[in-house]
Amino acid sequence: MTAYRDAVEGADGKWRCAWSVSTPEYIAYHDDEWGFPLKDERRLFEKICLEGFQAGLSWITILKRRPTFRAAFADFDPTIVAEYGEDDIERLLADPGIIRHRGKIEATINNARAMLALDRPLVELVWSFAPEPGSRPRPQSFLDVPAVTPESTALSKALRKRGFRFVGPTTMYALMQSAGLVDDHVAGCWRATG
Repeated sequence: MTAYRDAVEGADGKWRCAWSVSTPEYIAYHDDEWGFPLKDERRLFEKICLEGFQAGLSWITILKRRPTFRAAFADFDPTIVAEYGEDDIERLLADPGIIRHRGKIEATINNARAMLALDRPLVELVWSFAPEPGSRPRPQSFLDVPAVTPESTALSKALRKRGFRFVGPTTMYALMQSAGLVDDHVAGCWRATG
C-alpha cells in the first residue's frame, strides 16, 4: 500500500486530499467541483461572493448553506442582485440560512454592480491571472500550498481597482483553487493531474 502525507484512502478506495473526507458534502465538493476549471460567468460571480462570505469561517459552513444563499441572492444573477436596495439588505440580515454580515451582504450587491460595469467578461478577467500550467510542482502536502501568491495578489488588486470588495489576496487564492485556476490536489489524490 502506498502512503501519502496528506491524502487519505476513502471507503470507496479512492485517495483524496485529507481536508475533503470529513463530511459527505466535502467529498462531493472535492470530487465534483473543487479545482475544475470554471468558465461560467454567473457561477464564477457566485464563487467570488461565497469566498467573501467564507472569510473567517470554515468552507463547510458556506457549502451547507449554498442552496439558501442561491435563493437569497436570486441564484447570483448579477443583474438582479445589482438592483438590491436597503429593503433587500434588511431581508437578508434577517435570513438565518445565510451568513448575516452586513458588510458581506453589501459587498455582494456592490460586486454585482462592479461586475456589470466591467469592460470585459468576468471569466476573461479572472482567468487572465491563472499561472502557467505546471509552473509550480504538485503539492506533496498541505504545507506546500500557499495562502497567497503573486497571481492572487494581482487578481485582488485588479478586482479592487474595478470596485470589488471582500476580494483580498488570500480569498482570491481560495477562489483560484476552487475555480480550477490552480490545481492544489495533493500528491496521491485521485483528482491530481500531471
